[in-house]
Parts: sequence; structure tokens; C-alpha cells
Amino acid sequence: MSTPSARTLEGEHLTLGYGRSTVIHGVSLILEPGTVTALVGPNGSGKSTLLRSLARLHPVNDGTVRLDGGDVSLLSPRDVATRLTLFSQSRPTPDGLTVREIVGFGRHPHRRRFAGLSPDDHTSIDHALQVTGMADKADRNAGELSGGEVQRAWLAACLAQDTGVILLDEPTNHLDLRFQTEILDLIRDLADGHNSTPVAVGVVLHDLDHALRVADNLVLLTDGRVLATGPPQDVLTAENISTAYDIPVDVGVDPRTGRLRIDPIGRHPDRGRVRATP
Repeated sequence: MSTPSARTLEGEHLTLGYGRSTVIHGVSLILEPGTVTALVGPNGSGKSTLLRSLARLHPVNDGTVRLDGGDVSLLSPRDVATRLTLFSQSRPTPDGLTVREIVGFGRHPHRRRFAGLSPDDHTSIDHALQVTGMADKADRNAGELSGGEVQRAWLAACLAQDTGVILLDEPTNHLDLRFQTEILDLIRDLADGHNSTPVAVGVVLHDLDHALRVADNLVLLTDGRVLATGPPQDVLTAENISTAYDIPVDVGVDPRTGRLRIDPIGRHPDRGRVRATP
């Protein structure tokens, strides 16, 4: 398995849109090795568009994306693919391919044209299958998998790419509680360098509790602008969350875990409470 080099990815004053509609207005952020940066905010705030622009998959109307200080637009697609990878929301279910073959797609940027898989390729594939919990399904047809299993297979393909920057668009979506937790742990391990060199991780998350659990830095977006950025405890205040999501919330500290507790206040605030037994 090749060892990814530590890399830094930066977006400077990015303005992004679709046709004449601007969805991101002058946003700047930086992803550094050893750090998880989570993009959070309501639906339509531009999180996924911003992430895709960092991977050079969405055109930049204004501003610059820099990888290790250089303009990413000047790199070839292969150079980009050997340095960063994107786990996107839109992934097909390629019936007729095995899980191992799907994961093998992650090795294409490292291979010469028409060349077979090298020992390093096989090592990277095996490692990616193992850490995503898919090793026992490596020879299964993708058409036989559940939606969550297909998601983990594509995540394994991203990990097999062995890049210094990993971008993840809602990686816990469609997963059950166990695999949500395992994916969050894996993200943290990747950033901390438990398996190799620390990588820079950028992740879009809808669940604020997930963001609290995994992120070093948060970027809270609303209407395509940064409402707040910084450590989670500084960003996820009751005022910021209420402003972004247009709903009253109560934010406190769980006395048992010491973690922030975010409690949206809906029309039925007493539902779900455990009542004391008389």
C-alpha cells in the first residue's frame, strides 16, 4: 500500500453557481493534514456544491482552489486524482461487478494504461475493504448488496485511492447506527494518521451530533454564506443554530459525557422524555 503525502487544500473567496443563480458567495476555507473540517447547515445552503468545487468537479465563477499552494485548475485530472478523492452522494449500483472490483476503481489513478493490478494495488484494496467492514463481502455481486453496503463499497474505493486529502459528502447517510459510528471513527482515524500519514478531511454532514463527534473545525453555512466557522463549541451556539435553521434550540453540556447537547424545540417538546416512576 502506498503512503499518501500530507497535503493542504484551500478555497479562497469562492463564488459558485448554476447558470445565473449564485449559490456560494465568497467563501474561504482550508483543509489541513490531521484535521477534520465539517461543512454543516440547512438544505440548500451550498455545502455539497462547495465540496465538489474543491474537487474540481464544479466550476468556480470567482476565487481559487489551491492544493499545496498551487492552483488546482492547472493540474491534470490524473494529478488531482492521485492527491485528493471525493466520496459523492450520487453513486451507481454497478450490477455485475464484485465489491472487490468496485474498490479496485480507486487504484486507476496510480496505474499505467492497460496495466494490471500491482502488489501495492492489492494491498491498498485489501486494507480499504478491511477498514470499511466489507472484507467478508469482497466477492459478492454489487447487485446483491443493500444500499448501505453499496455506500461502504464506494467509500472503500475512495480509501484505496491513497490520497492526502479526502472529501466526503454525507458518508453516514443510509447507514445504520453501528456503521454510522464506525464511519465516524474511521474518519477520525484517517485524520489522526492511525493507519498512515495524517490526511486532510473535509466532510459534509447533516447531523450536528455527528459533526460534534468527529470534527476539529466547523463551517456553518446558510444561504451560501459562512455564518460561523471555528471549533465546534464556538460555532454551535443556540443563537447560530437558531439563525441557520430557523428553529429555536437549546444547547447545553451533557453532564455525563461533557459533550455539547443540541435540543431542537419543536411543537411537541415533551415527547420522548422519560418520566420518573412514582
